[in-house]
Amino acid sequence: MATENKNLSHYNKAELPNVAGKKFAIVTSEWNNHITFNLRDGAKDTLIDLGANAEDVNLYHVPGSFELIYGADKIAKANPNLDGIIVIGCVIRGATAHFDYVCEGVTQGIKDLNIKHDMPIIFCVLTDENEQQSIDRSGGKHGNKGIEAGVAAVMMADFKDKLAK
Repeated sequence: MATENKNLSHYNKAELPNVAGKKFAIVTSEWNNHITFNLRDGAKDTLIDLGANAEDVNLYHVPGSFELIYGADKIAKANPNLDGIIVIGCVIRGATAHFDYVCEGVTQGIKDLNIKHDMPIIFCVLTDENEQQSIDRSGGKHGNKGIEAGVAAVMMADFKDKLAK
């Protein structure tokens, strides 16, 4: 696996843009919330660490990962001046094909939203084989993928700004 024995959640603040004055939304699945809320907190804390004001990082919740698509779409339509949205979820493989359908649907749905809206929508949905892998990626031995999503949101907001000039 790509993150085996690695913690990719460390970043150098001096090498990243400051996002003071930028506005972000984080929409989080409540399913597997012992994992997703850790990811959410990592993303929010990273945005704030990189200059965003706490009141400029709005938090939303949806029941499951599939609902992230609808939630992010409605947030983007209601707030077209956002600098980015982070979608956070966790799908753990079970004994049926449900895992495959949900993962594929969510991935394609978020991809479609990135094409539809004029703002980056950052994909932070864990798709793991078992709960331990998700725990390891939500603040465990492989770091916190929410932190990485926060960094990606900052980089993409900066990317968008540079193209607008």
